[in-house]
Amino acid sequence: MKRIDEHWYRGSLWLWLLWPLSALFCLLAVLRRLFYRLGILRTDRLGVPVIVVGNITVGGSGKTPLVLWLAEYLRRHGYRPGLISRGYGGQASHWPQAVSAESDPREVGDEALLLARRSTCPMMVGPDRVAAARQLLAESDVNVIISDDGMQHYRLGRDIEIAVLDGERRLANGLCLPAGPLREPKIRLRSVDFIVANGQAAQGEWAMHLEAGKAIALDGSEQKPVSAFSGGPVHAIAGIGNPGRFFGTLRALGLKPIEHAFPDHYPYRKGELDFRDAVPVLMTEKDAVKYLNYAGNRHWYLPVAARLPDEFGERLLASLEK
Repeated sequence: MKRIDEHWYRGSLWLWLLWPLSALFCLLAVLRRLFYRLGILRTDRLGVPVIVVGNITVGGSGKTPLVLWLAEYLRRHGYRPGLISRGYGGQASHWPQAVSAESDPREVGDEALLLARRSTCPMMVGPDRVAAARQLLAESDVNVIISDDGMQHYRLGRDIEIAVLDGERRLANGLCLPAGPLREPKIRLRSVDFIVANGQAAQGEWAMHLEAGKAIALDGSEQKPVSAFSGGPVHAIAGIGNPGRFFGTLRALGLKPIEHAFPDHYPYRKGELDFRDAVPVLMTEKDAVKYLNYAGNRHWYLPVAARLPDEFGERLLASLEK
């Protein structure tokens, strides 16, 4: 049986049966945002600029690579960025939680751990992003905050909003949940400062391209070019919002993936990726952080890095200076 998200992007006609629920969801989302804009619900401002990276669709669109790009770009231009996030999937006993490279993904969430490991920026996670941001400011000397996946967390005041779209899947059928993938009506995109498309960009959008690096052994013992896996099949592991993107990347690189798609944020168990053959296992970096303690010598992950136009960075800096 297909997951409902597959029907969203296939344009299945039966989804229109859910249109009344979808319309109600859209209305509530619009009213909630309006209440914040009118001051009926309170927005908290911090003492430093806040950049929110998010999307209006559920599922993966490429926010994590963009957050990493922003952190590195700002650092190169004299800023001291810090990161906050929901910590989705984390089961910590109390919040906010500081995240370091040694954190447990079961406590802080897989994406948060990936961001902390790759960026080396101070990071704090928690369901209340305002509390996470204030704790981050109290414990570090950051002078700009990047909020991962925070577009709909309106209590956190923001100075710059960046919406990320999947350049291939776009907005699917354009309907709000549950009939479609939208968290807010598509008109919401008119109010953001930047729209970044992961892949093909439309007019008024900035194209972001993801470039694969060398494959890295999960035990940290070795790195080698992806072409080293092109002689035969590989078990391809993707527990992300759009597994097909990862599988397509591997095929474009000349590999022959045996596809293993898992739900987003899937909590892997020991031995679950130990297949009964000698075929190498290649996974996304997000999956890798959850399998580090179980990895053998044939488990590898493929990091990716975002590339954006120079003008995008220049306009971002100009917006921050305002």
